[in-house]
Amino acid sequence: MSGDSDVLWCEFLMAHGVLDRAAFQPRNDDMARRYGEGSVSAVDFCDFYVSTLAGRSLAEWRSWCERFLGDVIAPRIPASARALVESHRARGDHLVMTTATNRVLTELTAQALNIADLLATEVEVVDGVCSGRTCGVLNMREGKVARLRTWLAERGSAADDALAGASFYSDSINDLPLLQAVGRPIVVDPDPRLRAHAATAGWQVIELTR
Repeated sequence: MSGDSDVLWCEFLMAHGVLDRAAFQPRNDDMARRYGEGSVSAVDFCDFYVSTLAGRSLAEWRSWCERFLGDVIAPRIPASARALVESHRARGDHLVMTTATNRVLTELTAQALNIADLLATEVEVVDGVCSGRTCGVLNMREGKVARLRTWLAERGSAADDALAGASFYSDSINDLPLLQAVGRPIVVDPDPRLRAHAATAGWQVIELTR
């Protein structure tokens, strides 16, 4: 996808008056910069974006998420990316979408790509209302590896063997732990730090037509 879904979500809510731009724009810009640098902590990053959900139920957020998918996310997923997903499906590969973005925002994206298995940062819900806090292991950096290993174990798979046979695509230096854990790391339109690492490691680099 072109862009970061968390950053785009915050901008979407500001554009529609759900979040106060004066309060959130500087923080959103700072998070985007630090994420790109790989300098923001997983806690700070995930906590900030999950906080935007506070005070509303999952049902209330559903219509906003549907609009977000249609207006912002879907147009940013190029046909070349969809074709790449379908090429793996055609080979019989098991597709898993794993993202640091929270489940509330990404469930519809996974559904739009016809990917049944989603690993995402989880959102705490109290009495039916989003608390604005995360829960469980954050699905970011080393957390992505831990969550995937747990997911594999729950399905009776030997994690080491499964990871050795897996392909993982990413554009971000923040995904270095999982890229290093799989047998076939592939970087896609990578950020400068990831591109440099890929060149040193001899990883495949692809550029998607957009």
